[in-house]
Amino acid sequence: MPVLQIPLGPLQTNAYILYNQDNEAVIFDPGHESKKLTAIIKDKGLKPLAILLTHAHFDHIGAVEDIRQTFQIPVYVHNLEQDWLENPAKNGSTRFGESIVANAADQLIHEDDTLQIGPFSFSTLHTPGHSPGSVSYYFQDEHVVFSGDVLFQQSIGRTDLPGGEHQTLLHSIHTKLLHLPEETAVACGHGPATSIGAEMDSNPFLSGF
Repeated sequence: MPVLQIPLGPLQTNAYILYNQDNEAVIFDPGHESKKLTAIIKDKGLKPLAILLTHAHFDHIGAVEDIRQTFQIPVYVHNLEQDWLENPAKNGSTRFGESIVANAADQLIHEDDTLQIGPFSFSTLHTPGHSPGSVSYYFQDEHVVFSGDVLFQQSIGRTDLPGGEHQTLLHSIHTKLLHLPEETAVACGHGPATSIGAEMDSNPFLSGF
């Protein structure tokens, strides 16, 4: 299935759209620039079915409400961050002089599980450390994991924000993500995509854990 990577907003947060041959789609982390994102979706004739949030930091949720209302689709987030959408202090936007909010999520993720949204079947992996409710979404048949701000090319997520914890993040990466097949593509929350194998081989933050 094709994956669109769309950097949005001042922090160039990656939104992703995964879609099939019938143009049914799921959207990951619509962080900003809702008009731009909506135009891309409509221009390609896509039919969104859901918004999947890897976590609820402000730069990943800024366009959530507009996209949800435009396409009338549910929003998924981990239950540990269920009130972050409505709370600018918790989602971090107040740290940057903003007040970014969205209505409460429609669906809460409580544990590692297999979910089915229309034709899309995928695993939810709770990968805390960058934030308490960080979730990575693994699509086995498509050989891709949407990792949010947990794992980057040659780097890992920051842990100096409220709820972040370095050792927890490393544990999440080693016990959840690095157990995936090495050929799995990693769709990161910022920057270019990578693969599990590439990060196992050369990511300097993952040695000596």
